[in-house]
Amino acid sequence: MKTTLKIAKTELQVLFYSPVAWLVLMIFTFQIGYLFSASYAGMVQLQSMKIDLVNATESLFSSAWGGIYPKVQSYLYLYMPLLTMSIMSREYSSGSIKLLYSSPITNSQIILGKYIALLLFGLVLTLSVSILVIFTMSTVVNADIGPMMTGLLGLFLLLSAYAAVGLFMSSLTSYNIVAAIGTLCVFAMMNFARGLWQDIPFVREITYWLAINGRADTFIAGLITTEDILYFILVNVLFVSYSIFRLQAIRKKQSIGKNLLKFGGITFAVFFVGYLTTLPFVKLYYDSTYRKSNTLRPSSQAIMGKLNGGFKITTYVNMLDGNSFIGLPSAYKSDVGSFEKYIRFKPEIEMEYVYYYHQTENPILDRQFPKLDAEQRLDTLRKFNKWNFDILPYEAIKKQVDLSSENYRFVRVLERENGRKTFLRVYDDMQRVPFESEISAAIKRLVMDELPVVGFVSGHGERNSNSTQDRGYKTITQEKTFRYSMINQGFDFKEIDLSKPVPENINILIIAEPRQAYNDRELSNLHAYIASGRNMMLAGEPGQEAIFNRIASPLGVTLEPGVLVKQQEALQPDLLTLKPTKTGEDFSYYLQPMTRREEVITMSGTAGILVSPQSPFQSKVLFTSDTTGTWNELENLNFIDNKPAVNAAAGEHEGSRPTVVALSRKVGHKEQKILVTGDADWISNSELFIKRNQVNASNFSLVSAAFSWLSDGEVPVDMRLPDSIDKSLRIGESSWTYIELLIKYIIPLGMLGAGIIIWIRRRGR
Repeated sequence: MKTTLKIAKTELQVLFYSPVAWLVLMIFTFQIGYLFSASYAGMVQLQSMKIDLVNATESLFSSAWGGIYPKVQSYLYLYMPLLTMSIMSREYSSGSIKLLYSSPITNSQIILGKYIALLLFGLVLTLSVSILVIFTMSTVVNADIGPMMTGLLGLFLLLSAYAAVGLFMSSLTSYNIVAAIGTLCVFAMMNFARGLWQDIPFVREITYWLAINGRADTFIAGLITTEDILYFILVNVLFVSYSIFRLQAIRKKQSIGKNLLKFGGITFAVFFVGYLTTLPFVKLYYDSTYRKSNTLRPSSQAIMGKLNGGFKITTYVNMLDGNSFIGLPSAYKSDVGSFEKYIRFKPEIEMEYVYYYHQTENPILDRQFPKLDAEQRLDTLRKFNKWNFDILPYEAIKKQVDLSSENYRFVRVLERENGRKTFLRVYDDMQRVPFESEISAAIKRLVMDELPVVGFVSGHGERNSNSTQDRGYKTITQEKTFRYSMINQGFDFKEIDLSKPVPENINILIIAEPRQAYNDRELSNLHAYIASGRNMMLAGEPGQEAIFNRIASPLGVTLEPGVLVKQQEALQPDLLTLKPTKTGEDFSYYLQPMTRREEVITMSGTAGILVSPQSPFQSKVLFTSDTTGTWNELENLNFIDNKPAVNAAAGEHEGSRPTVVALSRKVGHKEQKILVTGDADWISNSELFIKRNQVNASNFSLVSAAFSWLSDGEVPVDMRLPDSIDKSLRIGESSWTYIELLIKYIIPLGMLGAGIIIWIRRRGR
């Protein structure tokens, strides 16, 4: 070991006596200083504008947009060939390798000594980044230290792998340039390996493991995994061993077979151990972030804790569907990776892929092949895309699964060992794939004792939960291709006829703008449902007071006659933009951010709600009209030709009126919850997506708040993380002016100056 360290010391002296090492340090520190200063200056400016920062540490170091770690990672590979290209080739070209051979030094000592020198230089590069880390820890209040340190570890491990590759390539030739170019070629191959032969099950495990690109991403994000740490260790062992075997082959003539056996043996051993490290059962994880942003949310962890027994995810890929690319064999590793957080908590999850074909809605194929049937289209696509895997006709799999209700789209079936199943879909948006909220909601359906079933009352002109018309509710309730629809967040829906008692499995009943009066029998069944203590949402509309008030009589609320209007130039008088009340913000975490984000809900034609003091329910007013400039218009309802005005003689007067009220009471051991709104359009297909100038509408916030409250918090699944704590800086603009000069210019020039001084002194000697 002593000899190895002496070699390392000698090699370090050679490195630092040359101008190349100092030039690399100067350029590197200038780059990271410039990148860091740009991000930090933006934060200083925001703070001077009295704007709170959000995740300052992540923005400075880990963010893909302004963080320095991802950018440093992207160009580190350019530096190492400059340092490693001569580390062995210099010995060959100068003949000094013969002196090493003649001395009592082993091949392992030579290679390990030089490799340790490269590691120490890599450590110097890493320490130059740590200057920025220390500065951030000192100036950012409550800086998130964990991901900064794991990011440094990831960069150092990446440098160590690059050094091992460069050392091996330098051991192959006496030409520095050839060694540098060869090193870059190996880096390119290791980056490109992730996309090679991904449609061959066994081979893709090897090539995917070998790929070096993205290996430091988990460290940068603040997550340490045994797989990634062992990857770098194994890659270092592999290429350092190659270098030792190369010296042995030069120093002592050996047969080609023996050399191949040594190189092949170490390669097989490393790849085999590497494969073992990828198995879910042996992986260990540590999330260093304060918010645990790399881990399943606590609510998702609680769901996984209830998922006892076997669990299987079967992905049905219709090769004629526009989403088929998600589940192609070549995309297997990335697709399985989207469930990595869940596999962490249940390593025995089975993943199966079934490829089939059936005619489905696909506008692209309809335009390209209008005259071809399903089988002809598949044959054309198979030849064009060179698919060489089995694709079954739907008739061959329809006995095991019925996909007609999913319109034969790309879909997954989640199945427990006890036989319970549910669908997990993809969506017609930019991301396509489900997020944690949708995956957890689907799994929760399998572990809940009782699913939340929403009953929509029909038969009297009510809003329909399956209607795609503007006034319908399908988008937010049962649209399977829409990520945020309640059917994708864990709810089931059923049409309810009040001529019969409401079924016992209905947990939430929705009545939205009935346009015809209920008869006595229907009212009796409805009031019996209310008396049973189950939850409900009741949405009215202006002009429907008589029908609404008969329905709501057990609640102690009534709908005021008339329509609420507001004096405004840019919008229709009867279009109200409403902010949550303080009570509303406290009511649900979905409503809390609305005021900060300057968001509103929109109600196009709403009536005011009156709550009787004799109501058996406790009431909370979530949204109200404005105190000034708003009144209940009773006379003029033609807002196109006439401009409304307050008429005190007609009983009109300005003042706020409740438009969304939450009612609750204790019934037995359960709290009954009823949401009442004076408008039924706020949740309609058209109102949810309409864009208006100067209106930042967020009706989805109230939708999520309402359904979460009515389901007693069961679904949608709570996806909240703790608030970030690194929200402010300890320095201002005046101090930053001088520090910026230090980071961007003085430190890099100091590196250059040190190199020049050492070079001049060496020349003088």
